Amino acid sequence: MEITEKVAYLKGLAEGMELDTSKKEGKLLAAMIDVLEDIALELEELKEAQEELGDGLDAVSDDLEDVEELLYGEDDEEEDSIEEDLDGEDCFATTCPSCEETIYFDDTVLEEGEVICPNCGEKLEFDFASLDDGEEEETDEE
Repeated sequence: MEITEKVAYLKGLAEGMELDTSKKEGKLLAAMIDVLEDIALELEELKEAQEELGDGLDAVSDDLEDVEELLYGEDDEEEDSIEEDLDGEDCFATTCPSCEETIYFDDTVLEEGEVICPNCGEKLEFDFASLDDGEEEETDEE
């Protein structure tokens, strides 16, 4: 049973008891029932407003998912489109240790030795000294 129905039941009981509202006790009970009725109506309105807000929030969430899908798409599609955009240039990728997002760049970034993550702003440095040492060791062994 809803709160408004319970308050209506109490009001009916009070009327059935034929309370004398000219006496102090009768006035008090009648006023309390009126306050309960007002509170029950307010709660009912709040419940309806909350349901409307919930429905609106669901609609906004669905729309946001659609926008995210359009903007970000699938990760595989994004990687393919980035590689196609570079038109035959060498494309390199690394994962940012801070935000764990994949960063794509060309060989000019490798020459500079560092790149700023476009997602979080973290500075990534590339150290090729160990690779150069490995190549020299291989050529010395041959």
